[in-house]
Amino acid sequence: MTDLFSSYQLGKLTLKNRAAMAPMTRSRATGAVPTPEMVRYYAQRAGVGLIVTEGTIISPEGCGWFDSPGIWSDAQVTAWAPVVQAVHDQGAAIFAQIWHVGRASHTSLQPGGKPPQSATSQTAEGARTFVQNPDGTQGFVPMSQPQALTTDEIPVVVEAYADAAENAIKAGFDGVEIHGANGYLIEQFLNANVNDRTDDYGAQTIENRLRFAIAVVDACVARVGADKVAIRLSPFGRVNALTPFDGEAETYLALVEALEARKLAYLHLMDQLVGGARVMPEGFLAQVRAGWTGALILAGGLDLRKADALLQAGLIDIAAFGVPLTSNPDLVERFRHGWPLTPSDRATLYGGDVRGYTDWLPYSAHP
Repeated sequence: MTDLFSSYQLGKLTLKNRAAMAPMTRSRATGAVPTPEMVRYYAQRAGVGLIVTEGTIISPEGCGWFDSPGIWSDAQVTAWAPVVQAVHDQGAAIFAQIWHVGRASHTSLQPGGKPPQSATSQTAEGARTFVQNPDGTQGFVPMSQPQALTTDEIPVVVEAYADAAENAIKAGFDGVEIHGANGYLIEQFLNANVNDRTDDYGAQTIENRLRFAIAVVDACVARVGADKVAIRLSPFGRVNALTPFDGEAETYLALVEALEARKLAYLHLMDQLVGGARVMPEGFLAQVRAGWTGALILAGGLDLRKADALLQAGLIDIAAFGVPLTSNPDLVERFRHGWPLTPSDRATLYGGDVRGYTDWLPYSAHP
């Protein structure tokens, strides 16, 4: 019987179970370089079959969150290598999530204090991001007004994604997950209310809306191979000032169709919780499943019961867990034995030291 504890063949990778660690920003990479404490953090959670790293910035211009790791420099590649090795030593696979935030940034996080890059010059009104203030404290501030990428600048950003993918493979990662979710750059092109362009990347047609996402995917595939490239999407996502638009379902289903033809390593869907309800409409997951024959991961409010039900129904192949893994590094074993879960601590999710990061005990070590 297929359940969370059964193995799964992900291309050439044999996953020891069907649980994945979802990407989660933690803001512990000093100066955008992974630290030795991050090695410990990921190794502690390698009881899952697959780890997807926190969002990893493809270029200085892609930064939108203080002390998030990058993967554009040799120093960053070198610092990621022991993270990958520690996870592999625990028998888990690991993909780097490669990330450009687009307008979801602040000028203090940008090179030279320039406006963030985006598909648009519209500010993400009401959205906030995590920065270091002039007095050295850390906290959330409103996002800055972006500057729309010119048609000539877009290929430069696409190339930065491909460079990041190549760097990830150099660091030993099993592959990369392109961050196309949560209102960041790729989704700023996909969302017809954010994308107000009039060029070939504009929102006038579905084909144009998808053009940037497909260009990024194709560039990464050309550089490292389709079996090492995946993508995360959040259909109907509402974070970072995204709003509903006409043709939303059709846009995402057309994107799935285009991705299906490229035979990527996997497709990772995030079903966001907004206002107490999941955003993906009833039946949408089944529509995606019907059009996607590869590995399908789902994240968003899952527990063991929900995950097993979806796995047994064949709607997903892997279940991803986020926040529970912050405070339960041995989450799979807790599920396996019916042990209670330790509540997370939202006050220590972003920034700080080892507290709330690597000091969580496995259940078997509790007094």
